[in-house]
Amino acid sequence: MSEVNSADDGERPDRGGGPEKDPGDGVRPGGWTRFVTARPRLSLLVALLLTALAVVAGSGVADRLGSGGWEDPAAQSTYATKALEREFPGSQPNLLLLVDSGRRSVDDPSVAAEAKRLAARLAAEPGVTGVGSYWQSGAPTLRAKDGHEALVAARITGDEKTASETLDRMAPTYRGAHGAVQVKVGGPVAVRHEMQTTIREDLTRAELIALPVTLVLLVMVFGSAVAALLPLGVGIVAILGTNAVLRGITEFTDVSVFAMNLTTALGLGLAIDYALFIVRRFREELAAGAEPPAAIAATLRTAGRTVLFSALTVAVSLAAMLLFPQYFLRSFAYAGIAVVLLAAGAALILLPAALVLLGHRVNSLDLRRVFRRGRSRETTGAGTAGERTADGGAAWGRMASLVMRRAPLFAVTTTVGLVVLGLPFLGVKFGTADDRQLPSSAEAHVVQQHIREGFPGSPGGGLEVLAEGGATETQYTAYKERIAALPEVRRVDGPLVKGDAAYFAVQPKGEAVDEGAQRLVGELRATHAPFATSVTGTAAVLVDSKHAIADQLPWAAGFIAVVTLFLVFLLTGSVLIPVQAVLLNALSLTAMFGAVVWVFQDGHLSGLLGFTSSGSIETTLPVLMFCVAFGLSMDYGVFLLSRIKEEYDRTGDHRDAVRFGLQRTGGLITAAAVILAVVMVAIGTSRVTNTKMLGLGIALAVLMDAMIVRSLLVPAVMRLTGRATWWAPAPLRRFHERFGLSEGEPPAAAERKEADQERDKVATHG
Repeated sequence: MSEVNSADDGERPDRGGGPEKDPGDGVRPGGWTRFVTARPRLSLLVALLLTALAVVAGSGVADRLGSGGWEDPAAQSTYATKALEREFPGSQPNLLLLVDSGRRSVDDPSVAAEAKRLAARLAAEPGVTGVGSYWQSGAPTLRAKDGHEALVAARITGDEKTASETLDRMAPTYRGAHGAVQVKVGGPVAVRHEMQTTIREDLTRAELIALPVTLVLLVMVFGSAVAALLPLGVGIVAILGTNAVLRGITEFTDVSVFAMNLTTALGLGLAIDYALFIVRRFREELAAGAEPPAAIAATLRTAGRTVLFSALTVAVSLAAMLLFPQYFLRSFAYAGIAVVLLAAGAALILLPAALVLLGHRVNSLDLRRVFRRGRSRETTGAGTAGERTADGGAAWGRMASLVMRRAPLFAVTTTVGLVVLGLPFLGVKFGTADDRQLPSSAEAHVVQQHIREGFPGSPGGGLEVLAEGGATETQYTAYKERIAALPEVRRVDGPLVKGDAAYFAVQPKGEAVDEGAQRLVGELRATHAPFATSVTGTAAVLVDSKHAIADQLPWAAGFIAVVTLFLVFLLTGSVLIPVQAVLLNALSLTAMFGAVVWVFQDGHLSGLLGFTSSGSIETTLPVLMFCVAFGLSMDYGVFLLSRIKEEYDRTGDHRDAVRFGLQRTGGLITAAAVILAVVMVAIGTSRVTNTKMLGLGIALAVLMDAMIVRSLLVPAVMRLTGRATWWAPAPLRRFHERFGLSEGEPPAAAERKEADQERDKVATHG
């Protein structure tokens, strides 16, 4: 990665098309530059104070975050769940006590007496209702097949935070030995609580891993320890600021605890991307002879615009998740948009102020000198173009030339390879997040695993039918018989009647969320009844969640595509490049989706990675991973395209502009991708499967995008499209000239007119 420094910190080589302008001449700070650098010490002091306030405002945010959010709040299953919780709390148990009688039978008098005492004690707990057990009901589904374990079920009332606090208070009292039995605590409320605790612990560990490793990589990229610390500072400001934003949002709506992982990953990753780009360009201007004020002006006019554009494209991808009703997805939009805007703001406001104060000292503390003994000149100096022909930047240029010489081969081979890697996704099976998200040693996972393997049917995984409007006993009986006749039904219990409402408990023949259970949801909803009915349960929530995502997915994809096309057009002025960018970005994600199914659904490498496969992928995860990975891919795409566009505007040579753009940004993009991948892999060390999948999947996506798509596929495709790449009809061209943005110096009026005439001439004569 050292080529990033060496390729970008020296003078720009003479590319033809006229002599190079002295960077120190005629570069006057614009209004924005004057604003952010007029009082740099004051700017940094204000930033320090705001960051301190963010620490205070964001403290305790993790305790206010929820661990659910996968259900559609407007769905039939959500309505039925709330109604049953209100009218029949015993129908929705969220706390399970697994009572193990050891070598005795659960029907042993001493075991039964102790279990009944536990149930009575549990029923007296404040905040607990609907207590039932095998010893009270004799229900066979509450007794293990071997006769040595049975269940006590109850419901802890209140919202997620209240239920979690109640569990914290109660669990130590019930867990462990009680006379003749051993008790383990499980159920949905225990799963959620343990998931929140695990995520908080894992996030702290991920930060402790990512920060030092990232610092080492930044030192390798920049050489200078001073320059390496700047991106970390920007990232810390973005993360702390986003925590404060999330704390404020929790006052108005639910936010998922998983969003904190995205805050850390994007806060470090994007801040480092943006700061890399800004600091690299600043050092390049210094190496070319500019004084710090002029170097800052040129940096913000060029790299600053690209950073702004990049932030907008990433924010657009993340904003698409606001279209989905599940608060799990919306939470990532809240966190992602906040962290992107804060990272860009810190890179465009605080970082320039710091660079003005540092000036040439940004190159201080070069820790790579020990490896350069014997070299006559440092790469931070202003070497000539000829002296840099052996560096990494020239290697990227040579690779671009090779790819373009064999453009059809590279385009076809790379595309086919990416498609093949994505083929496993064709076999994706969608499911719900359950206890198997937790490590196998987690108590809540152990309890549910015992239930899955040792109990008949699916205790706690059945379906509930809520009947409203009142009916006679005869009508209820006839309806129950119709339900019992359905092919996927094992047993029907009920009805339990309360006023004008009643509910039936339906036990499917298979697993709680398998294909049969999902079909049964539709059959129950289609079953005729002389009263209003609504169906809930794990399979019903999954069915409704899948429908909600399917309904909104075209709108979300269309939103991302249209806005991305528009933004890339504003950057490039081309009609074809935005289309290429969207298609190639989508293609870069195939390996990620294929790996998600092959590894996390099918269970390959589960032993190595330390997770339990549930045989399915949680429904919202592919949407989340697409939005995040697509935005990050566009981030790298904007960096590359902006430099290609700058060179094409200067020389009019399409092929040379592509080569030059990859030469100047290939090392930078690769370094940024490696650093972001390190952060995502640190997140991927989580013991929670969804977080592991998110971290490792996106790490793979960004590496594939930077090393395969940006390095091979983009130059090959741009070579095949040739000069037509830059075509736009006259009205759109005029629109771009008026409103578009690009990296590079704005030409004088005469130079602009001459460039326009030359472009028209090229378009006319081929």
